[in-house]
Amino acid sequence: MGPVIGEDGVARCPWAGGPGVMRDYHDTEWGERVHGEAAYLERLTLEAFQSGLSWSTILNKRPAFREVFGGFDADVIAAFDAADVERLMQEPRIVRNRLKIEAAITNARATVALRAAEGLEAFVLSFAPADPPAWHDTDEMTTTSAESIALSKALKKRGFAFVGPTTMYALMEAIGVFDPHLVGCFRRG
Repeated sequence: MGPVIGEDGVARCPWAGGPGVMRDYHDTEWGERVHGEAAYLERLTLEAFQSGLSWSTILNKRPAFREVFGGFDADVIAAFDAADVERLMQEPRIVRNRLKIEAAITNARATVALRAAEGLEAFVLSFAPADPPAWHDTDEMTTTSAESIALSKALKKRGFAFVGPTTMYALMEAIGVFDPHLVGCFRRG
């Protein structure tokens, strides 16, 4: 399926055709480059929490995630201990999955460690595809790429968790490592 025309007459990627949180996200954030360690850690964390769930669930819970994870300040999260994990497991406003909560802490610590090298933002951007995709139809789209597989492996070597190739591909789309919008979508380019 190619871009769809919404009731407002605007062509968008099919998953964002109707009004609501998903369309708002598509129109204002998805595929836009973000900057700074906290922005990268937030997206990495939220993509991991989304695994197995709908993205709209995560978007609706994002304000609470930002609050309980200290604005995604890597130093704050890296200092979390077992009591913090238990506190988060009791927090009804977020996804309460112990493995994902522990992965968020692990990833914050790995992010702090990565500062000694190039830092999280530069590290992720170094895996940008040389030849970005330009899909016309959702049937052409993929959920992994050579770059997302390489990024996943490299992050795991640096101590990150819950960073599989599909999750990293979604991250690369979300943060504008390449333009993920279909050709014909008003946001393309």
